[in-house]
Amino acid sequence: MLKNIVKVTKLTFVASLFMSSTNVFAEDINYGIASPNLNAQTYILMDYHSGAVLASLNPDQRQYPASLTKMMTSYVVGDAIKQGRIHYDDTIIVGESSWGKNFPGSSKMFLNLNQQVSVKDLNRGIIIASGNDACVAMAEHISGTEQSFIDTMNKYVSQFGLKNTHFTTVHGLDDDNQYSSARDMAIIGHHIISDLPEEYKIYAEKDFTFNKIKQPNRNGLLWDKSMNVDGMKTGHTDKAGYNLVASAIGNGNMRLISVVMGVPTQKGREIESKKLLQWGFSHFETFKVLDSTTTVSEESVYYGDKSQIKLGVLNEVFVTLPKGRKQEVKSRYELDKKYLEAPLSKGQVVGKIIYELDGRNIASINLQVTEDVKEAGMLGKSWDWIVLTVKGLFN
Repeated sequence: MLKNIVKVTKLTFVASLFMSSTNVFAEDINYGIASPNLNAQTYILMDYHSGAVLASLNPDQRQYPASLTKMMTSYVVGDAIKQGRIHYDDTIIVGESSWGKNFPGSSKMFLNLNQQVSVKDLNRGIIIASGNDACVAMAEHISGTEQSFIDTMNKYVSQFGLKNTHFTTVHGLDDDNQYSSARDMAIIGHHIISDLPEEYKIYAEKDFTFNKIKQPNRNGLLWDKSMNVDGMKTGHTDKAGYNLVASAIGNGNMRLISVVMGVPTQKGREIESKKLLQWGFSHFETFKVLDSTTTVSEESVYYGDKSQIKLGVLNEVFVTLPKGRKQEVKSRYELDKKYLEAPLSKGQVVGKIIYELDGRNIASINLQVTEDVKEAGMLGKSWDWIVLTVKGLFN
């Protein structure tokens, strides 16, 4: 389906499925396939590689996230480890604010006052045991205060482009000013998998033992042998109901991220998530359509030190389709301007690559310059001016 990318000159609006390093655009796409019926207040199913939202119900509705909040806490921790600001073998002394005694009746790691604990153990205590005490201890270690850490969490909310998320705690206990949505949680999940692969590996661990107390991962789908679920996180409070973000790999390394929120029962969140993931894998498949080695087009450049430039993409691009429809997809590219003029910088967007199925646009990818083009000298610019002036007389 990639051999005949043709050029057209009129731009058409389509949903963008392009993944950038900063933002993930979780865009709804409708192929007319009936979505499954789920017993949840809100849900979403997103393809990890393409960003296509395959099914949803009230995906932007604000909900109490409960312990799904710890996914953003985990992101901040994982990023600090990745940057070398903290290390797994760092030792933390448990203070009054992070003592397990402060969280009666809620999930915790069972930290003792003045106990010495490593970052490695605290990190697993957050992800696997869902420890509220571990969250506070880690937040104070990284940022000095819990509030400063929360400010960092909300910085990432803005950086990820999340529209319906705001955090006021590091652990997720209910607060009227703390909320998120199924779509935003899917995007946070994507960033953990994509940006912090070492951090994501912890989400697959089935249990964690600390202070001689063994706690199982609350994500029961990790034990389901009919699927390849390798994460992510559960959450529950009386106001939130039962929440679950799950991610699984299917045939051809297709990865889906599901989010269900406001499910009535603990077992129900697993049943509804499994139903959603299985539905996605049975009806869709995802293909890599472009990578950094693919030249979409070679175009003339004016006023530059090069006369020709290759256009393509800098990152891999994927498209999700109903099963068996790959050969029916058509593609074309469109330039934003009739002529390309220097200077141009590598990665600069100069148009769109559009994919079409059944006469309908299904995906739009940014068409990029693959190398820098500097301005030419006066003689070269003068000649190109003459060429463009002559072309203008005939167009």
